[in-house]
Amino acid sequence: MEEIGMDPSAANPGPIDRSVLYDQDKHVSSAVWDGQERGALRCHEHTSKLGEWRLTPKQIELVEKAGFGYLRKIPAISLDNPLISALVERWRRETNTFHFTVGEMTVTLQDVAFLLGLAIDGMPVIGITYTTCGTVCEKYLGKAPDSTYASGGMVKLSWLKEFFSQCPENATIEEIEHHTRAYLLYLVGSTIFSTTTGNKVPVMYLPLFENFENAGRYAWGAAALAFLYRALGNASVRSQSTICGCLTLLQCWSYYHLNIGRPKLNRDPIHDHFPFVLRWKGKQSGPTTNRDVVFYRKALDSLEPCDVEWLPYKYMDSTVIPEEIRNSLVLGRSKTMLICFDKAERHLPNRVLRQYGMLQPIPEDVPQWVRKSRGVDGGVDLSGKMESELNEWADRALHIVDGDDDADENEYMVWYLRITRKVVGRPISLSSEFQRTIGGVREISYLAETFPLKGLLPEQFESISRIRSIAQECLRDQVGGTIVLSPIVGTELGKRTRGKERVRRKGTGKRRRSNDPMEGHGASEDESQYCGMVEVDQLHPHHTNDEVDHLPLTVLEGEAALLLDTPHKVDDMQLHDATDGIDASHFCDASNEADNSNMLNSIGENDLQTAKTVEEVIPQSFELPDATNGNTDLEIHNETNKPEDSQGCNATNGINGPQTLVATDVNEAQIHGATDKVSESQPSDAVHSDQQMVKEEVEVAPQLSHENTEDLAQQGDNSVVA
Repeated sequence: MEEIGMDPSAANPGPIDRSVLYDQDKHVSSAVWDGQERGALRCHEHTSKLGEWRLTPKQIELVEKAGFGYLRKIPAISLDNPLISALVERWRRETNTFHFTVGEMTVTLQDVAFLLGLAIDGMPVIGITYTTCGTVCEKYLGKAPDSTYASGGMVKLSWLKEFFSQCPENATIEEIEHHTRAYLLYLVGSTIFSTTTGNKVPVMYLPLFENFENAGRYAWGAAALAFLYRALGNASVRSQSTICGCLTLLQCWSYYHLNIGRPKLNRDPIHDHFPFVLRWKGKQSGPTTNRDVVFYRKALDSLEPCDVEWLPYKYMDSTVIPEEIRNSLVLGRSKTMLICFDKAERHLPNRVLRQYGMLQPIPEDVPQWVRKSRGVDGGVDLSGKMESELNEWADRALHIVDGDDDADENEYMVWYLRITRKVVGRPISLSSEFQRTIGGVREISYLAETFPLKGLLPEQFESISRIRSIAQECLRDQVGGTIVLSPIVGTELGKRTRGKERVRRKGTGKRRRSNDPMEGHGASEDESQYCGMVEVDQLHPHHTNDEVDHLPLTVLEGEAALLLDTPHKVDDMQLHDATDGIDASHFCDASNEADNSNMLNSIGENDLQTAKTVEEVIPQSFELPDATNGNTDLEIHNETNKPEDSQGCNATNGINGPQTLVATDVNEAQIHGATDKVSESQPSDAVHSDQQMVKEEVEVAPQLSHENTEDLAQQGDNSVVA
């Protein structure tokens, strides 16, 4: 198995110092590391039908006064859900930044201004909340929705579109204003303030559109960013599966800043258009298939500095940027509180100074704050409950961050790698790590089994026994069945011979197979006729000097089945198939012609038979089990101690047509071995004829007789136990 190497993130992805990312255990990256994939998030943005609204010139004038003239021009852009989901895995609500391998980055107020053309300066977007729609809609829209279109303080977008998307040509000023307010509510509810409720929007925004000129004085861009920050923080929790907010802003921010998932335009734009989201308008080309969350996660885990555009707008045509936007760009570096009604989120540009063309020093600590769940009862003015946040926003111009020309970015990166989550996905899969761990436990158990016990003190003997017991228990718990270990027969521990046998049932019965190799389910005898393919990997019988051992045999598919020696006298040898659900060790042959049979050679003193007898009881149609690699390793170990009990069980079943069930049930058999002689026959090539099979058995039988071993043979009409 491939070694992890010296990469420390393989063992500890971080953070090493949890003073910054104190909510790591709740973060989705912890779940991903534990193998709990949640897949791509459901992205809620309802822009697909915005183009169906028909605005009159007067309405467009009012929309521009309200501050949404540029947002109105942004078309619906197809969302890349896996890309957004992978970005969310990197978002940390403790800092409101993405934690990438190259450092922290975030969507800033400056990005909102450039990409959406929304105001980032002005009054905070806050007001009165509502729990019903009737009164406020009647006042600002001229009509109220019925109960099928309203839910609490929210109204369906479909109702707004149905009744207000087409303003009459001869409409009065009041009707025009009603239709325009309905459009603005639809616009913000489907873009910057989209919710996870599906297609609803809160009516609490309507009073802000009462006066269109006054509406243009609100910092809608800051509110949009507060809403997005909160949505990203909620989606980064391991239990969440949806995300809302302005996802077009998030995706286009990624296109500009990261060379990951960026589509190739069919043609480069002749000149820049404002807002800059429009760069990604129109048809795009480039591979998009097979780009799932894991694809983007790996890309972000291996992000290099050359994949990052810290200043993507540097060479954009600044003449297309409106003057009011240019004049407010300095507030893009304001360390302040962003507000959108009950949502208040910190804007921390001091953590991403490279996005402003400055050197990045180690930032100051972020005070831990709890995002309060403020009451939204009807008629409540949130201004009285958010006094400190509003004061911080009022002082936004006083907290413009500046760079430090003496900052040491190497020092910053050393600090950053200690406080961050370096990778989200595991460098090697959980299954590989599991196999690696299981292999190590097996080696420990083998060493405990073979450790010389002679001359040990009682406490030393107890310690060895305890180690062996713990290893066995760990393996038993991991696999879900009785797991018994076998030491490795050979000169080197690292080299194991792997034998594989498959008992394949051919017939009309339904094949039962376990989908998960880690789960074995026992089945009743009646169910055993449905057993499918059984793989026996690495069966190594083992014996210790002059000791009678407990040898439970476990048959696993895709996993090495091992035999364990314990230095206690017992009576049982259990043959158990944990993968195909065969209880009491039933090997099933459901073929009408008895194509596949298995022989279990039990050595007994009271029933010694000659090679001739063995040859007589072998059916002419008997074939060796054929594994997929075309060969079968058959290992026959002869041991000369006396077995106490051996039983052969012949069972037939006629369900689903004539089927023959060959069941070998050895419930109480002991194999006592001396270490002198082990006779072994391993056919290396597949047997192509019945005559070759008989010849092999004739060659094996004299060896059994020569060693003065005992052969227990119980014969039935349809089964052979030799």
